[in-house]
Amino acid sequence: MTQRQPDTHLFWRDPALPFIEARAVDDGRKVCYDRHAHPTFSVGVVTGGESIYWNQGRQANIRAGTVVLINPEDVHACNPNADLAWSYRMFYVDVAWLARRQHGHEGADARDFRPLATIVSTDAGLYRGLNTLFDTLADPDSDVLCMESAAVDYFDTLCRRLDPVSDDRDQPPNHRLDRAADFIDAHCTGALQLDDICAASGLSPSYLIRAFKTRYGMTPHAWLINRRIRYAQTELKLGRPIADVALAAGFADQAHFQRQFKRHVAATPRQYITPRR
Repeated sequence: MTQRQPDTHLFWRDPALPFIEARAVDDGRKVCYDRHAHPTFSVGVVTGGESIYWNQGRQANIRAGTVVLINPEDVHACNPNADLAWSYRMFYVDVAWLARRQHGHEGADARDFRPLATIVSTDAGLYRGLNTLFDTLADPDSDVLCMESAAVDYFDTLCRRLDPVSDDRDQPPNHRLDRAADFIDAHCTGALQLDDICAASGLSPSYLIRAFKTRYGMTPHAWLINRRIRYAQTELKLGRPIADVALAAGFADQAHFQRQFKRHVAATPRQYITPRR
């Protein structure tokens, strides 16, 4: 791999493998995330140093040799531990593709995915395997068959080793909160007001704010910003200019967009749209 300066980012994508993306950070002391969520399944390794990992109310200090696992839509963050150096590699995996690994047949889709119970692992095999997968993807001499085979092999192994969440641990649904979240998702690029969300969900403002944060780990406003950033990521990958994406995503100006993007992605929009492959 090429030599990189501290605090720079490597984003990896390949149009031939749209089900997986990856990134690497060599020195994460200044890489800070707000709490956020992904539509993908995320898994990563700490390759050096240590950091603080928060996932759905649970916090842990994680060090080199640790694998972190984040189910789709789980609110999470991983940030520096004081000024201690840390480096990491992350993968973002399409849920439908992973469900097919989980169930062992190509008929499975995203609705069949079962969230994993494990959010932190020190399994040496999973750790080595994920690093090997990253090196394979980032190697310019790897062809598509090599990369896809490596990804299938690793995630088949992951699904065999880690158990899904037991049915008896599932929380009863709160359909009104679901409606609130769905309404924000559907209108995230517009100028939403609290009354709009309350009207759509049938909840009072005070209950909505309190219960929404308990359920999802962030306030309705933080959820809105996270959804705008996710929309922006999709548009940036399509090649739209940063300034146009900022306005289309609902931000007042490009400067505001840049600040929020870095808080959620821990990289600038320019860094994000410059993948290696």
